[in-house]
Amino acid sequence: MRWDKLFDDLESQLEQELSAEEVDLEAEEERMRLGRLAVRDRLIALHNSVSPGCDYRVRVTLGSGLRLAVHPVTFGRDWFSADVLADDAARPDTRARCILPLSAIAGIGLSPAQVAASLVPEERDDGHPALSSRLGLPFVLRDLCRRRCPLDIVLAHGELHGTLDRVGRDHLDLAMHERGAARRESAVREYRLVPLSALQLVRL
Repeated sequence: MRWDKLFDDLESQLEQELSAEEVDLEAEEERMRLGRLAVRDRLIALHNSVSPGCDYRVRVTLGSGLRLAVHPVTFGRDWFSADVLADDAARPDTRARCILPLSAIAGIGLSPAQVAASLVPEERDDGHPALSSRLGLPFVLRDLCRRRCPLDIVLAHGELHGTLDRVGRDHLDLAMHERGAARRESAVREYRLVPLSALQLVRL
């Protein structure tokens, strides 16, 4: 009986040690997972936690100090598109679509529930990321250039209005003209070359 009790005690101790090692290993794996997260990952996790069709908002502060309440819509490789919401309500008629370079973000305001949702591990897919997730900022700007969309370019020290003439690897050419005017040579006041690194926001 003494031997039986001794072996029972040893088995119990071994089980406790193995359980403790598993807990430590899981905690370390979680710390490593969290350490690999990027801002884009957190925003996508939050976006995926919301039921389709449900509205939500995050408060974004840009490097220029501009603060916006936005509802993210589509995520690219280094940007995301969003609806800009009025401070008082999220009515459809108060919205304007914008493109936010992730590099322009200085901070994102989240509720406690949103913080928790942004940390949820991403579900594994079939290994083929969505096309939009592979598209960089120059690609989406070139699409706007092809469409000849008048837009507002928000920089750290001001705002420009006009139509994109071309988009290079690290810059764009903006033909500046009055709001409401068509992009004609006679209406263009100035041609401005803007480094993409200077963009804070593109408002459509």
